[in-house]
Amino acid sequence: MYIPAHFNESRPEILHAQISEHPFGTLITHGKHGLDANHLPFELAAAEGDLGVLHAHVARANPLWQDVTNDDEVLVVFRAGDAYISPSWYPSKHEFHKQVPTWNYIVVHAYGRIAIRDDERYVRGLVGRLTRTHEASQPEPWKMADAPKDYIDTLLKSIVGLQIDITRLVGKSKLSQNKEARDIRGAGDALRERENFQIGDAMLAQGAEKRE
Repeated sequence: MYIPAHFNESRPEILHAQISEHPFGTLITHGKHGLDANHLPFELAAAEGDLGVLHAHVARANPLWQDVTNDDEVLVVFRAGDAYISPSWYPSKHEFHKQVPTWNYIVVHAYGRIAIRDDERYVRGLVGRLTRTHEASQPEPWKMADAPKDYIDTLLKSIVGLQIDITRLVGKSKLSQNKEARDIRGAGDALRERENFQIGDAMLAQGAEKRE
């Protein structure tokens, strides 16, 4: 990924936070049958290993887990928001007319080594943790125990676990840092008016830093 210096984000704690807040990632593999991409919810264990460990699962019917070999290098892409930026949102455009459209975004690339975890204990623990995490905001969180045991046992046998030990984290936050502070704020405010608070708020934070 091309990363100009002003868009680079290398702090592990920030990258971990972005993964945890946006855990639906794209797993890119290059196995026996070539390139493949699968879209999966991940659990990040930030304290495991040097840079953290990602845990996920796929359907047993998915050929991914048989197409790769343990210790193969893989890449997981986490997208933490994006937005089209109109040049009309930059105050300087109305003075000098020297702005063009662009697209802002926040992404994390996690490189790592994959291991297939085809064991019931691993899968049950992972599914339980994912369920607790993503059901936490519900008025009445669903629990695995809410379903018949034999039903859950059957479903768990139909999935296979994946573990990815992260070896490199690369982050890019393209938030118009190469623009004037007033232009960053102008575009950030415009995004917030259009209810894109994620990128809008991030841009306003950048604008505040640049002003200071």
